[in-house]
Amino acid sequence: MSKGRAYRAAMTLGRLSGCHQLPERSFFWHGQQFPVCARCTGVFLGEAVGVLSFAWVRLPVWCIVLMCGIMLLDWGIQALGIKPSTNLRRLLTGFICGFAAGQLILMVTSKIIQILK
Repeated sequence: MSKGRAYRAAMTLGRLSGCHQLPERSFFWHGQQFPVCARCTGVFLGEAVGVLSFAWVRLPVWCIVLMCGIMLLDWGIQALGIKPSTNLRRLLTGFICGFAAGQLILMVTSKIIQILK
């Protein structure tokens, strides 16, 4: 697959993931826009780390809610026009929420498996 074709496929996957892909809210590498915005990049990275670390780290539910609330708060402050967000802040709050979401996914999955046994 050529570079151009692979990039178009990645951009399509990013769009299908639900990302708005706004250039001003995205990172660029060598002149190419990331397939997902800064916040979605953080969420996806955070989810991966949350899932991979689940064997060693188990967040309590209150912490998961708090961590997801941090991203929601950042989004709300930006959406209400109180203060514009930056791509770095979007990345960090997305990572925090994604980590919590990854933990939550495995927590719920393990509970379902326990119930089904």
